[in-house]
Amino acid sequence: MNDSVTRTRAKRPHRGRVVVVYGGRSAEREVSLLSGRAILASLKRSGVDARGFDFAGGGLSGLEALAPEYVFIAMHGRDGEDGSLQGALELLDIPYTGSGVLASALGMDKERTKQFWRAHGLPTPESVMLEGAVDWDAVIATLGLPMIVKPVHEGSTIGISIVDTRDALIAAHTEAARFDNAIMAERFVQGEEYTVSLLGDEVLPAIRVEVPSGFYDYQAKYHSDTTRYLLPCGLEAADERALGELCRRAFEVIGGRGWGRVDVMRDAQGRFWLLEVNTVPGMTDHSLVPQAAAHAGLDFDALVLRILDTTSDE
Repeated sequence: MNDSVTRTRAKRPHRGRVVVVYGGRSAEREVSLLSGRAILASLKRSGVDARGFDFAGGGLSGLEALAPEYVFIAMHGRDGEDGSLQGALELLDIPYTGSGVLASALGMDKERTKQFWRAHGLPTPESVMLEGAVDWDAVIATLGLPMIVKPVHEGSTIGISIVDTRDALIAAHTEAARFDNAIMAERFVQGEEYTVSLLGDEVLPAIRVEVPSGFYDYQAKYHSDTTRYLLPCGLEAADERALGELCRRAFEVIGGRGWGRVDVMRDAQGRFWLLEVNTVPGMTDHSLVPQAAAHAGLDFDALVLRILDTTSDE
């Protein structure tokens, strides 16, 4: 079903049986397990009839057997964040948290997300798909060095490299190909990194991310104690409002709903550049959405209930 079509089912209260779906088989499985277990524990603390379900342990039939009235999607990466699970739940007539099929599929595809943003006049760094017999010199001439090499359909910075030589570019392509058949190179934006979380109609406070190594990779995201998350982010009020509106628009353009997160770079001239959108953001103790929510006065349990309450039958 197209996300733009209004579904006719009546709204139901969001306090029936909730199944938190996490795990799965993607490269983000371990992070998803942490997110899902944190969400499950939170729902139980709030008195919600909640069950946990590792999708890798039973698939769709196992989920159906739990008879969920609502599904809280905490399965990051492929199958859980790319529209696959969302489509199955649509057919089963089970409401779920987060974006619908179209927005989930787009958000998981970094290059197509950028195409949508460009079509709507939103700023995002130039990129090139690395397909077939790649002309490495032409890629360098187009994007310059350094540049970023990314698997198109992975999250959590899995398989991503910053490269500053031709040989490093070729090696980075080989590394990214371990995770995806679709690889892209992107112009590197030197500057400050920000992330903006969206909750319903609300834009949460922006976070500035500082990493000693200069690269917010998987280690820096989930294991490092030296990564700094600056709240307030340090922007002038007008600039933070502009950043929030840019991220809101970026999320709306792909059809995002419920909750999500948009990652952005700001260059030396003060211009913001959209990098990617996350339609099932992390909910671990290192995750960014809970930090932004806490700064806005929303503790973890309240945040989880707010996300559940954005579940839509539309």
